[in-house]
Amino acid sequence: MKRRDFLKASAMAGMAVLTFDKLFAATQAEKLTVESAPDLVAVMGGEPAQLLQRALTEMGGIGKYVKKGQSVVVKPNIGWDKKPDFAANTNPDLVAELVKQCFQAGAKKVTIFDHTCDNWQRCYTSSGIESAAKAGGAVMLPGNDEVYYKEVKIPRGVNLKSAKIHQALLEADVWFNVPVLKNHGGAKMSIAMKNYMGIVWDRTYFHANDLQQCIADCCTWEKKPALNIIDAYRCIHQNGPQGRSITDTALLKTIIVSPNIVAADTAAIGLFNQVEKMDINEVGHIAKGEKLKLGTQQLNKLNIKRIKL
Repeated sequence: MKRRDFLKASAMAGMAVLTFDKLFAATQAEKLTVESAPDLVAVMGGEPAQLLQRALTEMGGIGKYVKKGQSVVVKPNIGWDKKPDFAANTNPDLVAELVKQCFQAGAKKVTIFDHTCDNWQRCYTSSGIESAAKAGGAVMLPGNDEVYYKEVKIPRGVNLKSAKIHQALLEADVWFNVPVLKNHGGAKMSIAMKNYMGIVWDRTYFHANDLQQCIADCCTWEKKPALNIIDAYRCIHQNGPQGRSITDTALLKTIIVSPNIVAADTAAIGLFNQVEKMDINEVGHIAKGEKLKLGTQQLNKLNIKRIKL
């Protein structure tokens, strides 16, 4: 990294750290239910594996979500032929730690895939996710051919009534949605809800039939992720979804974890706004998701746990 790029990224990281306390002000729900399991956990200040370890501990431990003998899918963002410092894909160290924890909980198989935008083999290699996953015993499957997908009904969808979803996800006992935080030219933001576009085959339909609504519709599919694990260790704050250079990123060293996908994306945008302003109303799929009862944007009504390492 060039010195000027390092200084810019460091300054942005410092700004995010300084404002973390203000990001999730203590909510009424938090005050009343201190001892209850949180609805959302935000951890800042460590390396990816440390962040995930602490977040999962606060959420009740990996054993709460993965049982012995189960088949697990981890769905990161691996859409781009970019190295980890560009933050176009989910951090490979985060993926590696999640794979490790799933096997420690007794998973019989952990599968990872994405329907990539760039060549899938280059994406899997450049992202560092393939080597990290295989080192931990996970199986990498391609998503570049329609043969891997099977059509399912989306009965609650407004515009999207069916979709071809990757077979690995259909066969899994449990899955984890593991996106990276970044801005996006079309959808405005690419976080947990947008990461669903990597599980389907025909994405051209989304773009032709109200992208924001179709994203929300897809998230109503009956097989929900056990957790949405948002990688905000490093984010793309401009020129997303793949970025042009390291100066398009900010080092935030944060993870946001919740089963509530709308709340998770809402909290992530709050964090993103410490670096680059984004009006959540422009990210239409979030409000549409709330309307479809996928979760809430009202973070003050949730029990949120904030941790600095």
